[in-house]
Amino acid sequence: MKAAVIGVGYWGPNLIRNFLAHDEIENVIACDKDAGRLEKMRRQFHAIETADDYRLVIDRDDVDIVVIATPVSSHFEIAKAALLADKHCFVEKPITASVAEAEELSKIADERGLTLFVDHTFIYTGAVKKMKEVITSGRLGEIYYFDSVRINLGLFQHDVNVIWDLAPHDLSIMDHLIDKRPVSVSAVGACHVGNGLEDIAYLTLFFEDDLIAHFHVNWLAPMKIRKTLIGGTKSMIVFDDTEASEKLKIYDKGIDVTTREGVYDTLVQYRTGDMLSPKIDQQEALAVGTRHFLDCIRDRTKPLTDGQSGINVVRILEASEYSIKNQGKLVYL
Repeated sequence: MKAAVIGVGYWGPNLIRNFLAHDEIENVIACDKDAGRLEKMRRQFHAIETADDYRLVIDRDDVDIVVIATPVSSHFEIAKAALLADKHCFVEKPITASVAEAEELSKIADERGLTLFVDHTFIYTGAVKKMKEVITSGRLGEIYYFDSVRINLGLFQHDVNVIWDLAPHDLSIMDHLIDKRPVSVSAVGACHVGNGLEDIAYLTLFFEDDLIAHFHVNWLAPMKIRKTLIGGTKSMIVFDDTEASEKLKIYDKGIDVTTREGVYDTLVQYRTGDMLSPKIDQQEALAVGTRHFLDCIRDRTKPLTDGQSGINVVRILEASEYSIKNQGKLVYL
């Protein structure tokens, strides 16, 4: 197969490198409007082709896969054109700028029997895979909360606010790990540079039971923090992606709650046990993701991060942005 990577800025070179590494890929076409970027790709990857018009690339009969790494606002237009030209699509996160657009892409892909893959990269990390195994095994028990912090100084985006830039990572992790769907969201945020795009935000998701999820995203932090905590009735997980080793820790800690007959106070007893840091697969997530994408094309199966996965994330992003513009109004999903 031949793959066309449309958009070769920050993430594009990683996509080209990983697709070229698979035996099924005969060659890659790098496509970008910026001539300087294309020249850089030719120097970095000697055998690839280059092009400056994605429409001409999509129309080529020898192109089987279209990989989209352009600004979010252009994802829908390019992906729709590719799907209607019967190309399999690999789209960077978030899949589109609206739920309606994401649903339309997913429908077209299903109707045409094409593979639509959303690059929620963290789903393919060894840490998230291990967390899924731990939760599925029942080791955490019933989940109480999902708490995530993803902050750093920059990189400011010119077309989307901080929730559209950073939150998709953690929302996709939550969507993958927790089988329940949130019913509502409340979000607050603020812009400090005068461009109308929030650079700090807090999202709170509510579920039908007492499960709650919270996300803190920020472009104005003095240090880089990438941490997720998941608490359950039996155990708790801490995932720190900035750790060189021991990224994942499982704590046998929690509470036991009892109520005495005839007494109004509830007794809460703390439980402390061992900490385990399991071995996790260190393979590059993008290598695993591109491999999975190609396997799904071959086997005609749904990817872990398919169109529906993309819709789930965009639905929360869209509702969160509305909530922010309305001073934290609760928005039902």
